Amino acid sequence: MVTVLISCNQTKEKEEKMQTQNVLLQEWTGPYGGVPAFDKMNIDDIKPALEKGMEENLQEIDDITSNVETPTFENTIVPLEKAGETLDRVFSYYGIWSSNTSSAEFRKIQGEMAPILSEFNSKISQNKALFKRIKTVYDNSLKTPLEDDQQRVVQLTYEGFAMNGAELDDEKKARYAEINKELSTLYTNFSNNILADEENYVVYLTKDQLGGLSEGMIKSMAKIASDKGQEGKYAVPNTRSYMDPFLTYSTERELRKQVWTNYYSRGDNGDEFDNNENIAKILKLRKERVGLLGYDNFGDWRLQNRMAKTPENAMNLMNAVWPAAIARVHEEVKDMQNVANAAGDNITIEPWDYRFYAEKVRKQKYDLDSDEVKQYLQLDKLTQALFFVAGELFDYNFTPVAEGSVPVFQEDVKVWEVTDKSTNKHIGLWYLDPFARPGKRSGAWATTYRSHTTFDGKKTVLASNNSNFVKPAPGEALLVSWDDATTFLHEFGHALHFFSSNVKYPTLNSGVRDYTEFQSQVLERWLSTDKVINQFLVHYKTGEVIPQKLVEKIKKASTFNQGFSTTEYLASAIMDMKFHMADPSNIDVDAFEKETLNELNMPKELVMRHRTPHFGHVFSGEGYATAYYGYMWADVLTADAAEAFAEAPSGFYDKELAAKMVQYLFAPRNSMDPAEAYRKFRGRDAKIDALMRDRGFPVPSK
Repeated sequence: MVTVLISCNQTKEKEEKMQTQNVLLQEWTGPYGGVPAFDKMNIDDIKPALEKGMEENLQEIDDITSNVETPTFENTIVPLEKAGETLDRVFSYYGIWSSNTSSAEFRKIQGEMAPILSEFNSKISQNKALFKRIKTVYDNSLKTPLEDDQQRVVQLTYEGFAMNGAELDDEKKARYAEINKELSTLYTNFSNNILADEENYVVYLTKDQLGGLSEGMIKSMAKIASDKGQEGKYAVPNTRSYMDPFLTYSTERELRKQVWTNYYSRGDNGDEFDNNENIAKILKLRKERVGLLGYDNFGDWRLQNRMAKTPENAMNLMNAVWPAAIARVHEEVKDMQNVANAAGDNITIEPWDYRFYAEKVRKQKYDLDSDEVKQYLQLDKLTQALFFVAGELFDYNFTPVAEGSVPVFQEDVKVWEVTDKSTNKHIGLWYLDPFARPGKRSGAWATTYRSHTTFDGKKTVLASNNSNFVKPAPGEALLVSWDDATTFLHEFGHALHFFSSNVKYPTLNSGVRDYTEFQSQVLERWLSTDKVINQFLVHYKTGEVIPQKLVEKIKKASTFNQGFSTTEYLASAIMDMKFHMADPSNIDVDAFEKETLNELNMPKELVMRHRTPHFGHVFSGEGYATAYYGYMWADVLTADAAEAFAEAPSGFYDKELAAKMVQYLFAPRNSMDPAEAYRKFRGRDAKIDALMRDRGFPVPSK
């Protein structure tokens, strides 16, 4: 008996010691309602922190299910909303390691933990006693409705559990959980294979192979080569942030082909990092899993609570735009071929030529030089433009925090405090991680470390934007393309969506995938407004405002290359849907991709934006699976909303319309149905006509 007592005491002491010493488990302290201790992250703490967080979360679930009182919102849903706070904090750090500072050591841990985390999630999502209580609250709420936001929480909670197998019998539940466990490992492998191919394939150039490239890019490539032990050479990393400008400006056609091939072959090289087998397994497991729930295909299951509702509705939208998109590609290719012929280049346009000759056509057709435009697009000034727009539309003020007062995970990360301009009330912190580096995943994204809620004491927002700009040499301006500037605003739109949240319960901060891109896409429109142009688009050397003639050229060329951008996106979105509606039992992934593109009459001069073997949106997790169409669905709303602003008395800075947008389209998050929210803003449903006009495509006849 004494031995047991000593053992229990030792265990308790050990747990208390871990709780106090493991930074990942500790409550956030310091200013602004507490902030993550990013400066004290230790990779050795990950596994014990995850294990402790899961243990604590499961105990919280046990506390709910052991309650003998009749299930109510207060004794079931509220504690469920509170549950998992410690684990959520751990995941904030875990996400940084995964996306911003990955390493071989971390990927090993990630691979080990993926199936364990999947099992943990299944223990909650398939907990019979918990679901029984949730269902009781849900059923009672249908008879005696709760307050609107509580009703929405109950609805989303019930649907989430039901969609994830809570109503299955024990045998099917066990298989469902096993499938999720297998998928978690496949998703991790898929992501890590892409990262491996990005790290393993680097093109090295000599000094005489730099034709067409900007001075800033050359300096950056020289530093990367030097860091990799290739002094005197110039490295082109296998990421979009380097691939895109290289294909646009490099005069070395064979090198363009090599860089293009490296990038679009990621995960498809027939080696240990090949993803085709992973994809085939993922598709089979997804179909089997939704089959357990009675669905014919993954899309039917996934889209039931999205705006589109069915795969057919999503496909109808994409099919309505596709013919106009590929017709425009043929026009663009003809223009490019004429330019190549006139220059005596003696080539036929290939995918690695598209960006290069499109740039020449842009100069010829619109007298618009992208490199000239870049001279007026400095990252620092664009950041100020973001703050200006946020101030005008949302009444926000962004103030830099004193360096060192808020911990960061990398020296280039900067932090701003967000306050209400009228009341000076603290809203949150905005972290910006702008530069590309080894271990950081490609692309641009937004995320939250803490979301706004008020049900358990007010929580303020900690949000971040992450980019992969090529870091300039010390003292030099970072110049970006118009497309990159647009993406910068896009991701900031997500951050503003986080900051503007006025919801009470955490579940209501969740997103509807074919709607959450609307808030980010609509913000892009402010880049080309006069107030932004005249204040923030100034020459990086002279400080002179971008000439009106150049602005007119940019606006005139706004639909330029829409064939390329729409087609490469739509090909990926359609492929995503087609893969998940096909029979995966004996699928050959590469062959299916090729055959489907042939059936679509995909122009041979370009490829999908994300070829299947590196389509991380769809195969490194489930967020965008049968949901990549969502960008276009949201863009229908975006184009329609943009026309509303264009028609408003004060245009894009109309205070009344901006307030309406914040009230109905940003602040509610997921506390009301998105279609209803849009109708409250616009007075009607969105129409596809605005999208077609926006892209310069023919508007479909009624």
